Amino acid sequence: MPAVRIVCLTLPLFPLAARLRSEPELAREALALVEGNGNAARVVAANRLARGAGVKPGQTLPQARALCPKLVARPCDDECERAAQEVLLEVAERFSPRVEDCGGGIAYLDIQGIERHFGKDGTPPELDLGRSLLTAAEAAALPARAGIASSKLAARIAAGSPASPVIVDAGQEAAFLADLPLSRLAPEADLAATLERWGVRTVGDFAKLPQARVASRLGQRGLELHATALGIDPQPLIPREPPPVFHEGLNLEWPLVSLEPFLFMGRAALERLCGRLEACGLACSRLEVVLRLEPDGHQTRSISLPAPTCDVKTLLTLVRLNLEETPPGAPVAGFTFLGHPDRPREAQLSLYGPAALSPDKLATTLARLFALLGADRVGSPRPVDGHRPERFSLAPFAPPPPPEIRREPRPGRGLLAVRVLRPAVALEVITKEGEEPDRPPVEIHSLASEDEKKRLRIEGQVKVASGPWGLEEGWWTEDPAGRDYWDVELTGGIYRIFHERQTGEWFADGVYD
Repeated sequence: MPAVRIVCLTLPLFPLAARLRSEPELAREALALVEGNGNAARVVAANRLARGAGVKPGQTLPQARALCPKLVARPCDDECERAAQEVLLEVAERFSPRVEDCGGGIAYLDIQGIERHFGKDGTPPELDLGRSLLTAAEAAALPARAGIASSKLAARIAAGSPASPVIVDAGQEAAFLADLPLSRLAPEADLAATLERWGVRTVGDFAKLPQARVASRLGQRGLELHATALGIDPQPLIPREPPPVFHEGLNLEWPLVSLEPFLFMGRAALERLCGRLEACGLACSRLEVVLRLEPDGHQTRSISLPAPTCDVKTLLTLVRLNLEETPPGAPVAGFTFLGHPDRPREAQLSLYGPAALSPDKLATTLARLFALLGADRVGSPRPVDGHRPERFSLAPFAPPPPPEIRREPRPGRGLLAVRVLRPAVALEVITKEGEEPDRPPVEIHSLASEDEKKRLRIEGQVKVASGPWGLEEGWWTEDPAGRDYWDVELTGGIYRIFHERQTGEWFADGVYD
């Protein structure tokens, strides 16, 4: 049975790498990440420019600024680190289905059997795989390192080398770990004190001890630590479950009170979010916006999309409209975008037929219509059981695929089409004298406003009137309908009008085109 091979993908100075991924423009500045407030804040990590000026972890912020007056200080950001960790795992999952999340910028991949897909140009397969991993991580703005071995500890130690990727041959893990200090195994305090009294200083010294003697004197904990020193993992790699949502966010240095600066920061986060979704072959079906407000408030907003999309401009427009409709009411100190993923719509291309609608463009257009008109005004109309023509329901708009073969348009047969007026236009109608049910209209005047009359003028003497056609519905309900419909020809066109029997009112229902 072939030996298990594991890759450790790690991000050195993880908090710093996470912050630079969210704010890449800071890479040109002397940057330090700090924890704490005011003069008590201490440096956690610093980039190369800051370290060159003498800034080191553990220094207070005033000490660091004394060494580097142009130092840019940023607080550690949990949202940036969570997003960077998720991106690191997504990069790893492109190469292996078995990925373990260890947090803190560390991920393990089980590559047993996968290396056969690499090294086609004569490069050793594992070396080619390691380089491909680092290239993918760099494309995701993550300066990662990689180590390959048969145990997680050996792979992690190998990943710490600047000459990445580093490969430890199968069976050589114990020799690779032998010269390391025992503290690299992270033993518990009482175990470390016991081994110190025994004179055990290195991993190799501990590995030479007989396994039975270690078990009898140090118990199960000592036995697992001894297996680790021999390059054997006491616990197997535990794959993670894919996340249900994608996170991108930022804690702001200064609270924002206006919309435009927030949208400027939010656009960059949405671009990162959509880039991750596209890399996984997904799109955003629902966007949640979590706002952290000053001093201790939180708000969560949910924006549903009619179809999955990765269009940043559309998502940003929806966020803008949502915030303009309901302002936060307090300065925004941080935000998180949660993208709920779904498979994007697909279109089957035809060789001879007409081109299909682009699923991405269709989803983008529907999302903008939702934002401008409301979700209850966009869709595909469907008839409702009954006789009233104005009644209808809305179904999600899903156009059928185009025909496989382009068809020539059918020749017209001279039929009239009715352009329905919704809502119906109120009219003043003068009827001919005679019996009540049979009195045809002879003159019509619109009761619409002057602006509406300019768009649609329904006035004049009736040249020809055809009807009436009666309509009755729901006479046993609280909302019965009793109408008489007429088709009338005026100087300006042919119209369909109706008379409400209960109220005696007249309305224009449609225009014949």
